[in-house]
Amino acid sequence: MDDLRRLDMNLLLTLHALLTEQHVTRAAVRLHKSQPAVSHALAQLRDLFDDPLLVRGDAGLVLTTRACELLPPLEDALSQLNGLLRVSAFDPAQARRTFRVALSDYGARIILPSLVRRLRHEAPGIDLAAVQASREAMLAKLADGEIDLALGVFPHLPRDIGADLLFEDHYTSVGDRATLPADGDLAREAWLARPHVLVAMRLDAPSDIDVALAAAGLDRHVAVVLPHWSAALDVVAGTDLILTVAARTLSGAPAQPALRAFEPPVTLPRVPFQQVWHARRETDPAHRWLRQAVRACCG
Repeated sequence: MDDLRRLDMNLLLTLHALLTEQHVTRAAVRLHKSQPAVSHALAQLRDLFDDPLLVRGDAGLVLTTRACELLPPLEDALSQLNGLLRVSAFDPAQARRTFRVALSDYGARIILPSLVRRLRHEAPGIDLAAVQASREAMLAKLADGEIDLALGVFPHLPRDIGADLLFEDHYTSVGDRATLPADGDLAREAWLARPHVLVAMRLDAPSDIDVALAAAGLDRHVAVVLPHWSAALDVVAGTDLILTVAARTLSGAPAQPALRAFEPPVTLPRVPFQQVWHARRETDPAHRWLRQAVRACCG
C-alpha cells in the first residue's frame, strides 16, 4: 500500500503505452502527450522499477525481462480499474431481479396497475414485491436495505435518503348524502363537530390533517381509525361519519351513489407524493430505471 501511495496512476498508463508500442514517440501520440514528457516518465519508471524496461535492440527498443514480466499483470490491473469506473449497462428486457417496494394502498391503486403492465411488457424477468408500512417503517427499511423504494408522503427525510416528487394531490372530504345539507356542503363548525374516520397505519402517529388543524387552533373527533382507505368508504356510507383523504384516493374507486365528495371547509396542506430511496441506490442503473418507470406511471 505504501508503494501505491507514491505512485502516480498516470505512470501506469504511460508504462502500458511504452511497453506495448516499444517506441517513445508512438507512445506519446497514443497518450496525447509530448515526447519529452513521455521520456521523462520513462526515466521515472526506470527508477521506480530499478530496471531499464526498454533497451536498444537491432530493430529498435525491446523489452527487458522485467518489462515482459510486468506487462500481463499491468494489463490485468488496468482492465480491472476500467471495470470499476465503467457504468454497467442495464437491459430491462434481459434483467433478472426482484424489486421490493413499500407503499400504501393509496399509492398501490395509483401506480401498481400501470407499473406492473410496464414491467411485463418491458422487463418480464423483473419481479415486484410490494409491502405496506408506516412512513417511519418505510424509512427504516430503506436504511436497513430491506426495501429498494418507498412511495408516500414524507414531510421529514434523513440526509441519506434521495427523493423525487411524483405529483401533488389535495384533500377532499366524503360524507353520506343523507347527512349533508341539501343546498351545500358542511360549514367549518359542523365539519369539526362531526365524527371523523382516519386512515392511518399507526395509531400513535399524528396525521398531517390533525397537525394542520392543531396549528390553526382547531380540533376534530376521530371516531374510527382504519389502516386501509378502501374500506373507509364503505364505513362512511349510512353513517354521520366524515372521511377526509387525498382526492386521488377516490379515482377508480367503486361507485358509491350514497356518498358525496366536497371540499373541506378548513385549510389543509397539499399532499406531495414522493418516491424515496437510500443514497446507496442512487447510481444503480437498474434502480434508476425503476425510478424512471414509476415516474412514467404517474403521468
